[in-house]
Amino acid sequence: MTFNSLEFVIFFPVVTVLYFLLPHRLRWLLLLVASVVFYIAFIPAYIFILAALIVIDYWAGILIERSSDKKQRRLFLILSVISTCLVLFIFKYFNFFNFNLGTLASFLHWNYPIGALSILLPLGLSFHTFQSLAYVIEVYRGRQKAEYNIGIYSLYVMFYPQLVAGPIERPQHLIPQLYQEHRFEYKRVVDGLKRMLWGMFKKVVIADNLAFLVDQIYSNPHGYAGLELIWVTMIFAIQIYADFSGYVDIAIGSAKVMGFDLVENFRNPYLANSILDFWRRWHISLSSWFRDYVYIPLGGNRVLELHWYSNILIVFLLSGLWHGASWTFILWGALHGVYIVFSKTTQGIREKIAQGIGLNYFPKLRSFMQIVTTFSLVSFAWIFFRANSISDAWYIVSHLFAGGWESIPRSLAGNYLVNALVLSLYDTRFVILLSAIFSALYMWRHIQRRGGAYNFFFHSPSIFLRWSTYLTIIWAIFSVGVLSGYRPFIYFAF
Repeated sequence: MTFNSLEFVIFFPVVTVLYFLLPHRLRWLLLLVASVVFYIAFIPAYIFILAALIVIDYWAGILIERSSDKKQRRLFLILSVISTCLVLFIFKYFNFFNFNLGTLASFLHWNYPIGALSILLPLGLSFHTFQSLAYVIEVYRGRQKAEYNIGIYSLYVMFYPQLVAGPIERPQHLIPQLYQEHRFEYKRVVDGLKRMLWGMFKKVVIADNLAFLVDQIYSNPHGYAGLELIWVTMIFAIQIYADFSGYVDIAIGSAKVMGFDLVENFRNPYLANSILDFWRRWHISLSSWFRDYVYIPLGGNRVLELHWYSNILIVFLLSGLWHGASWTFILWGALHGVYIVFSKTTQGIREKIAQGIGLNYFPKLRSFMQIVTTFSLVSFAWIFFRANSISDAWYIVSHLFAGGWESIPRSLAGNYLVNALVLSLYDTRFVILLSAIFSALYMWRHIQRRGGAYNFFFHSPSIFLRWSTYLTIIWAIFSVGVLSGYRPFIYFAF
């Protein structure tokens, strides 16, 4: 079951109505059962994997809290982390490492008899393992009391709005809410439904329609060059943002309807003025997880400069690997790490250049140029994230400026939105494309400074504008949106 399925259209209102009808003492049980049903709708057998992780970390938290010996507490923590990561490794990374070891053995003419495992990756495994690890680590650090109610702890890991693709919640934030009594509040319910509607619009109208164009070119990139590859690279940047942030909007909205507050996972990432700023705005719950549990324990920035560079690279290599067991994801993560290191090492030079050409006297222009540069670098890195292989990624990178400025073929116009996008660029030149995209970035920045598109349209003082927005979005979802053909959320694969 997914948020963009007809099953969820039935599931969500039924669960929500029952939630408010039941007495407070039974609501957590309803949500736990609902979360189990939500998860087993994908592959029922994998509920046992999730149950095993829950039992491991549930007891680890209790044993850590009960132990007064530091070595013993650390032992329980290590055993819990190893056990949880081992499950993640077996299902997500074993075949990747096994294949690469087999390739190396073949190159060295060694006998390597270990074959691949015929298993599928459980949906959202990376998300709920990181949420479980956060709980155990916080108990070990003394920032969170061990949860003795296994039902509440299970719900913390399995809470259905954010079970499959986050945001990754910390125990201090979510567990106390599971004990609170949430009353029906009209304004809060309406705000939650609005947020869900906005997320559904981003997913089925924007992301899924753009996916037709992106999938067609990335499935056979060798048939394209120049403008086509530049255009589809920027289109994918929009697609993945609309897809992932759309999921988060629905997750936050559905939780808000019942009275739960989930952390924000995005903050206008494409308005970032640097790569470091981008990661403060993109997938915030994951970047803060790596910051708190990997980067800071490694020493953070309180180390020698070379050590700091290595810390940054380690974090982003792990971040890339977290996203997928593939060299394309690893290179994507590494590229972001290199961006940040390069930015740090060239900061003085860039400041002198800006001062020398007088750019400091035009702060708005400089800020806009930084946003454009950051968006361009992020979009370039998305090539490795989206490409099906290293060879495909290399072809795209090496052919971004190859050939002439041929227009995108009309045959790619598979639906209304793509048709409009394609025809709008017919017989245009590269400079016009960039001007259009950068102008859109500037306009979007202006809108965000006025409270963002969501607040501007959904919370406008004008009742006419609000209801026009609601009706237009509902019409778009059912007429332009891709509801007939199921397309999973991109981050379900992680």
